Amino acid sequence: MESQSEGSKALIQAIITKSCLKQEVYQRTLDVFGSFKQESDGFVRNHRAAIKNANYPLPFEYSEQGEFSFQLKFGSDILIFFMHSNVFEIPRDHVVMKSSYIRDDKSRSYCGIIHIFNFLADSFKYNRTSDEGYCIARIFVNRENHHFIEGKREIGLLYNNFQGSVLDRKAVQKILHSSIEYTLNFDLLTPPFDTIKEVTVTEIQTTLDAMAIKTGKRLGFRFNADEF
Repeated sequence: MESQSEGSKALIQAIITKSCLKQEVYQRTLDVFGSFKQESDGFVRNHRAAIKNANYPLPFEYSEQGEFSFQLKFGSDILIFFMHSNVFEIPRDHVVMKSSYIRDDKSRSYCGIIHIFNFLADSFKYNRTSDEGYCIARIFVNRENHHFIEGKREIGLLYNNFQGSVLDRKAVQKILHSSIEYTLNFDLLTPPFDTIKEVTVTEIQTTLDAMAIKTGKRLGFRFNADEF
């Protein structure tokens, strides 16, 4: 009975340790997500007047979809920021797992994740449910508020120093601006002719917005030209 009791104590301690670690990571990630909300809202508020001076009316809005999601709409694009409610461990074969930062303390490899998705604004405006969006970045946050980013082009390249990257307000602003800049340079391309040359009678009789012709920025082209 004594050995069983000792085993139970060790198991309970393991549950407490792992659970508290995950709660700490979750809270840290939630705080960071709150900073992204605040900075995105501030970005819109601070520049709304300048947008109104454009030659044409341009959408420029911040809106929340709940605790774990918000949208930033600018021009023809929408960025959706989504925080996953779970905590993940970085895979063993990931490059950051080879760093001394992780080897010195394995608990640093447990992270919350914030995703950034890019969609066309018209996809939501006209309810084109077949349209495609793209994850342009995902931000990993650990209990020490350190982060790294997997992302397209400059977004991922700028933020890959896990040990030295702390998510303070300046870092949040930089990630936000980089995401907007990348989106502006990530243009809509015409899909190959063969993908749209045939339509059914039903499709042509419905409105163009409801046609089963999906719209995406790189539909029909090799999106992996922009490597993570």
